[in-house]
Amino acid sequence: MKSININMSVSSEIFLALRITDKEFARDMKRYTAIKLFQDKRLSIGQCAELAEMTEEDFIKLLTTNKISLFDYHNLKSLEEDFINA
Repeated sequence: MKSININMSVSSEIFLALRITDKEFARDMKRYTAIKLFQDKRLSIGQCAELAEMTEEDFIKLLTTNKISLFDYHNLKSLEEDFINA
């Protein structure tokens, strides 16, 4: 799979305030972005895990750590569909 590099400028003060390296910041940005894209239902678990550079199992653990459910039960229809498909 072809990768695309994205460049962005971040003030060095941000790294000092967070007490992390640029590599740690990039890793965290990928993970936060993957979480948000999963929540917004824009990417699958597998795609988000790939973006976050994690296994699917580890990404699911990351979601759990951040109190994000794998399931969307905000409406009754979604819950009923999950029961039917189980």
